[in-house]
Amino acid sequence: MPQVVRSRNGALRGPSPVPPLPHRFRSLADRESVEVLHRAARVLVASLPALTDRLVEALYAQEPAYRAAIDSDRAEVWQEVHHSLRHNVGSLIQPREFRESAHRTSRWIGEIRAEQGVPLDAVLHAFRMGGAMVWQDLVDETARRDPDDIRLLVHVAADVWNFVDEHCGVVADAYRQAERRLSWRRENRQRLMVAALLDGTARIADLAEAAEMLGLPEQGRYAVLAVAEGRRSGAGPADAGVARHGPGPAARTPVVLPAAHPGAAALWHPGPDAEFAILPLTGPPGELSELAAALDVPAGTRAGIGSAVEGLAALGDARRLAETALRACPATGGTVLLDEHLPDALVVSSPALAGALADRVLGPLDRLDPADRDVIVETLTAWLDADGSAQRAGARLYCHRNTVLNRLRRFEQLTGRCLTRPRDAVEVSLALAARRLLGT
Repeated sequence: MPQVVRSRNGALRGPSPVPPLPHRFRSLADRESVEVLHRAARVLVASLPALTDRLVEALYAQEPAYRAAIDSDRAEVWQEVHHSLRHNVGSLIQPREFRESAHRTSRWIGEIRAEQGVPLDAVLHAFRMGGAMVWQDLVDETARRDPDDIRLLVHVAADVWNFVDEHCGVVADAYRQAERRLSWRRENRQRLMVAALLDGTARIADLAEAAEMLGLPEQGRYAVLAVAEGRRSGAGPADAGVARHGPGPAARTPVVLPAAHPGAAALWHPGPDAEFAILPLTGPPGELSELAAALDVPAGTRAGIGSAVEGLAALGDARRLAETALRACPATGGTVLLDEHLPDALVVSSPALAGALADRVLGPLDRLDPADRDVIVETLTAWLDADGSAQRAGARLYCHRNTVLNRLRRFEQLTGRCLTRPRDAVEVSLALAARRLLGT
């Protein structure tokens, strides 16, 4: 029976001498064949140290994934293999007494190997190598005592290999469970680290670890993108926020970064009122402007990009700058790059002062009829956007330039401001921004 009796090297290099059978099968074992198995297994128990030595050597030679562990601590691997063989060979003799302890050992090995990062295929290969070596030793010992008994040992082959497959299943299940736990821990640890960086609470001593964990340079250039849904019509600034789905964290707002930009690999983090993305910067100074122009922001979504900062330690400042840019976004949605909207940023950074300025500068207009007031404000805004050109403002408003000038003179009369005086022009511009952004 060449498929049963063959050299150890062949047994370890090739497939199992007897192929694994389906989980449900009819055992051919009888009392006489079980007695033959027990006699051979008792001899294996007595020579477990030598069997362990051979299996460790075979693992080192044939399974590259185990070499590092064996080189690092050969004694520990030896004890692990010996412990597994002792319980598994013992299960062949006393299955009831050893079954649970053998399962515990297999589960423990699966968990340990998952934590060490040894591939699951390598772990299962190691178990099958051990099963092949045990089976070959059983055959060899039976042939030494009485070659005729090998025909009886064949009757228990299916039981032995079903046992090996059972433990491979136990190992695989424990490995996958441990892998899921490890993955959750890694993701949770990364989430906490990103949160600490964005909050500005990360310790300087942890920055090197954070850089390695996140795959980011510790001293690189960064900006932060803040994203939230647009405010509802008539809602105040406090009502701004991303859509919520139940009591959990905010749902990811579908903003798409340009694929060609390094920031496309941004790290996203949910916040209570907005989502944030850490953007690595590697390009020229105008990189943020290009990114803002290429950003795909859905209708009704607000996106704010803060100024660039140096190093992971400054990400807390970058987040605050991004939040300021987000507050400067129109209520209906859009993208604001902070560096290009600094006056608006000043307004939203101090809502109380901005509101006071708006009341002081634009308050006299509130005594007008709302429609009349809105015409003056619209004209004033168009004139400022046109860099003080009544001609271009009139074209935008579909009226004559003289109409624009008349409305501006009326504003000056009502408010006591002079639009040709730089200080007054700055105050008017900021007051209009306060009305637009804060609804004051």
